[in-house]
Amino acid sequence: MLISPQVAAAQSPVPAAAPLRLMVIGDSLTAGFGLPMEQAFPAQLEAALRRNGHVLTVLNAGVSGDTSAGGKARLAWALADKPDAVILELGANDGLRGIDPQELYGNLSAILTTLKARGIPVFLCGMFAPPNLGAAYGEEFRAVYTRLAKEFGVPLQPFFLEAVATKPELVQADGLHPNAAGVTAMVESILPRIEPWLRAIGRPAPTANR
Repeated sequence: MLISPQVAAAQSPVPAAAPLRLMVIGDSLTAGFGLPMEQAFPAQLEAALRRNGHVLTVLNAGVSGDTSAGGKARLAWALADKPDAVILELGANDGLRGIDPQELYGNLSAILTTLKARGIPVFLCGMFAPPNLGAAYGEEFRAVYTRLAKEFGVPLQPFFLEAVATKPELVQADGLHPNAAGVTAMVESILPRIEPWLRAIGRPAPTANR
């Protein structure tokens, strides 16, 4: 029996949307320091988003010990993996080292400028400085992220560690890095901001999967 081209086309499966390549550029907090890779932030974020119906792959471009300067230096290398969108999480090590917030601003601004020029949407994660560096330094440090979010028009999670700060049961023995349960809490905390961002950049979860 002959099948018309129109019927054949109607019976052909609809191709699935290509998975979004979402890259997390960060430091040990996203690299998964002290954790199996399947428990690191990128892996847990991917699993949570996939459960909500998003078609994507989350790429782990976190490097333990990285500062904002290190992130800027390796940006071209990271972008060789051709991400469609980026979560930018840098600054914790700048704060630990007491780096001038203006230097932090310059490095992150350079990264955001490059990503904007390439048409890559960005979600920015903020960081707080250690309290022992003083209130004035802490306020200037936090203000860097608010300023960048406004200047570049990108969404902001004001404090990436909000879900685990002051909760010792959610961090490792070093008191700095989240444990697996802590990463889960961080993912749950950031999802309400990440999902609207994905919708805004045109990659919502398919309605049928919700």
